[in-house]
Amino acid sequence: MSTKSDNPADPFKKALAEATKVMADDPDLSVTYTVDPSGVSGDAMRLPQISRRMSRDEVLLARGTADALALHRKYHDGATHARYAPQQGIARELYEAMETARCEAMGARDMPGTASNIDVKIAHEATGRGYGEITSTEQAPLPVAAGYLIRHLATGRDLPPAAANVMELWRGFIEQSAGEHLDDLQEMLSDQQGFAKFARQIIEDLGYGDQLGDDPDEIDDEDQDDSEENAEEQDDPDSTGQDESQDESEANPEQAQEEQQDMSEAQVSMDDMAEEEMGDEAEMPDGEAPLEPPPPPPVSEADPDYTVYDTTHDEEIDAQELAEPVELERLRAYLDQQLEPLKGAVSRLANKLQRRLQAQQNRSWEFDREEGILDAGRLARVVANPTTPLSFKVEKDTEFRDTVVTLLLDNSGSMRGRPISIAAICADVLARTLERCNVKVEILGFTTRAWKGGLSREKWLNDGRPQQPGRLNDLRHIIYKKADAPMRRSRQNLGLMMKEGLLKENIDGEALEWAHRRMLARREARKILMVISDGAPVDDSTLSVNPANYLEKHLRDVIAMVEKRKQVELLAIGIGHDVTRYYDRAVTITDVEQLAGAMTEQLAALFDSDPRARARVMGMRKAG
Repeated sequence: MSTKSDNPADPFKKALAEATKVMADDPDLSVTYTVDPSGVSGDAMRLPQISRRMSRDEVLLARGTADALALHRKYHDGATHARYAPQQGIARELYEAMETARCEAMGARDMPGTASNIDVKIAHEATGRGYGEITSTEQAPLPVAAGYLIRHLATGRDLPPAAANVMELWRGFIEQSAGEHLDDLQEMLSDQQGFAKFARQIIEDLGYGDQLGDDPDEIDDEDQDDSEENAEEQDDPDSTGQDESQDESEANPEQAQEEQQDMSEAQVSMDDMAEEEMGDEAEMPDGEAPLEPPPPPPVSEADPDYTVYDTTHDEEIDAQELAEPVELERLRAYLDQQLEPLKGAVSRLANKLQRRLQAQQNRSWEFDREEGILDAGRLARVVANPTTPLSFKVEKDTEFRDTVVTLLLDNSGSMRGRPISIAAICADVLARTLERCNVKVEILGFTTRAWKGGLSREKWLNDGRPQQPGRLNDLRHIIYKKADAPMRRSRQNLGLMMKEGLLKENIDGEALEWAHRRMLARREARKILMVISDGAPVDDSTLSVNPANYLEKHLRDVIAMVEKRKQVELLAIGIGHDVTRYYDRAVTITDVEQLAGAMTEQLAALFDSDPRARARVMGMRKAG
């Protein structure tokens, strides 16, 4: 018997829950859908219920609520928040509203698509509370208005009309009272402790300082001062107690002598006890042992044992910084001249890829829906039989649009000549092709700054050649085109690959991990990373003082990590070099002239595959 659910909303709810866990950076989070008020209790998150109909309003509200709660969980530290929080009253409400706005603004800065989602939630709440009909500050809650204003100033986004109405009613008062400190808002967003102090200052400016309570920082300073004073009194030989004892001994010498004898005996007894205790606990230190500093994070997430001798001289650099504009223009012209005979064939393959992508972009409709656009083609049924319900249709979205592709090009010396030229022109044409299909493309290159070492090796030699130094060269990771940059602005950069002396050695593992990290920071739902290389990782300086498979092992470990996490779809093309022994999805070509065909076919095959359910939800979430 099949256990598959017949509720059409279940796939969406499951995918939204998984995406929310990722955004909250909490895989243990439990997400449920309920008619109860939304919120988070411990590791359980409650989202608004989604019915079988999956109406547009239900879906948008669930997404906006999930984003708001996930961002609060990601960027909010409860201990810091509680330390500076007022105990009660309007001050506490202002403090809470501003912290919520901070978390949402952080999300809008890192993941812009969340801002529009949360706008839906704000609009729903503001409309439901009647904020759009309020005409005076007596009816408008100040904490809500302050939270809206903080979010507006931090993100630069206009609020939904009902929320904007509340904010504008109080805006003049807030800016007049706290305008001097509001200018510091942007600097405080990423520092919760600094923002908490900022929020307390705003609350005081608004006239609710009497509800703030004691400043926790001043209390800590007073406690520290009291501790120092007590320590000084205990160490002071001229303390009051000794003076009084001395006065009493002068007034009654006999009594003083007896007391002094008793004190001597007591002191001897205390000394004996101390010696016995010290005999048992001679090795116990006074006070708590100092905490050891935490170990530095590993160089590589894939292999904690992979080491780098010196990272000081590694560089991640934009292509235009490695050559003057005039030189880039000359190199680009040279590249075009070299590949004029090949451009026609590459363009034909690119057009073929575009047609395949656009075929998937053809608009289609889902009919017989309960809501949507009225299906005029089926009105005849209603005319013939008025009891027949109206039929609606819904336009289907293109799912693969929310995609980013990274081309990671081997810029090693062995690629010099025709291989690097063809790789550059293929990257150019494919980037323009995918851009026309609304697929963003990033083009990266990797090499080293020097042959046979560089400044890292010099430092190693000066340090006495310690054993097993790890990677012993200076990396150069080049950004030819960023994913958000249009190709027309980055076209000249690809000419840099023709620059004499640029191509040196290749350390593939760290380059792949670098490209992977960049992709994980992207907001697109589907991420495709294509590696183009003509050989195994080679750096003479590193391999001369480490095991022979040192770099190759690290490359295998990075590939295994990327393929295991499955957040990025990884494929590779080897030019005259068998990369299938490294990558699960790979192809090897024997002639560089086959590169254009291999790249287009590999990408087309990926786009022909069905995106995952989570990609659909994250695509809706991050759109915009």
